[in-house]
Amino acid sequence: GVQTCALPICLTKWVKGWQKNGWKTADKNPVKNVELWQALVAACARHRIEWKWVKGHNGDPDNERADKLASDAAMAAR
Repeated sequence: GVQTCALPICLTKWVKGWQKNGWKTADKNPVKNVELWQALVAACARHRIEWKWVKGHNGDPDNERADKLASDAAMAAR
């Protein structure tokens, strides 16, 4: 199946297990995009992060900006 998760959940819950299991999932499969997860974990370690859930497409300026950046990047990658 496809491996997806909300970023805060992955970084606060799943990553510790993946690291402990040698970057394998609970069903012993390799974590997809492991090099990206490892880079993100290293980047997060240099900062103090407070995760805040924001309802998408609800007018939050930072969420709208993040959505635009992600959409533009996805279109450019096609």
